[in-house]
Amino acid sequence: MVDDRAPTWVVDLDRDAADRFPSGMDSLAMLVSEGFGANPYDGGLYVFRSKRRDRVKILTWDGSGLVLYYKRIEGQFTWPPIKEGVMPLSHAQLSVLLDYAC
Repeated sequence: MVDDRAPTWVVDLDRDAADRFPSGMDSLAMLVSEGFGANPYDGGLYVFRSKRRDRVKILTWDGSGLVLYYKRIEGQFTWPPIKEGVMPLSHAQLSVLLDYAC
């Protein structure tokens, strides 16, 4: 279960590690902690978008283990601008992203 009080962040892999998009949860957790100084085990959601911005991976800690969600976005999804490689994402924005359909 996701903690509603925990932060949601979009990590822009265009900036740093677009070649890491195929990575698994351990590599992405390491990128969260070492690359951005965040704690991947804090219950927050870390959304990684692909270079083409048509796929996302969402990494979170559910209290008993890391969980990795993957979604391919069909059509065009307009991403908000990301500065310095990371941006916060509201629950409403996350809901639009996850529910998005052409």
